[in-house]
Amino acid sequence: MENSTFTQLYSLFIFAISGIIIGLFFDIFRVLRRSFKTSDLVTYIEDIIFWICTGSFILLILFKFTNGQIRSYTIIGLALGIIIYILTISRYFIKINVKIVTLIKNIVLKISNIVLFPIKKILKLLRKIFFKPISFCIINIRKKVTNFYNKNQNIIKSNKNNVKETKFKKIFRKKCNNRRILNNNVEKYN
Repeated sequence: MENSTFTQLYSLFIFAISGIIIGLFFDIFRVLRRSFKTSDLVTYIEDIIFWICTGSFILLILFKFTNGQIRSYTIIGLALGIIIYILTISRYFIKINVKIVTLIKNIVLKISNIVLFPIKKILKLLRKIFFKPISFCIINIRKKVTNFYNKNQNIIKSNKNNVKETKFKKIFRKKCNNRRILNNNVEKYN
């Protein structure tokens, strides 16, 4: 009986420590979410990874210490460990690690800006040397083409108007001539 009680208390202690480890693992994801802006898709993937790792860890502990038997004291131990961790250590762990990760992120950004600064300047200079004249030529060619096109359109429009006028005049003359002939013929027979 004493051995059984000792084993149950030992398992309760092991699962309480496991709950603390799960809380710590959860806080690592919370630190990453606070330090880096991520999309919803990345958050979903992180959640899936968290639950797969947590489930695997709980199964490992269950099989190692209780031969895969789920008892009430194992669930109570996990819940107790998570609650103890969240109420005591979690707040400080998150604050400290967010500051550390943010500091490291800022240092890496500053170093990358220092390293990339000469490269950015060289690219800017190359853009001015090569791409500005090319874009200038393209803009001028485009202006010339549009001006040429507009002039030709105006000429074509004026020619179309002239052609329409001459066609109209020809048709009108023909009709007038036909009327004259008709009128002349009518007068002859009258």
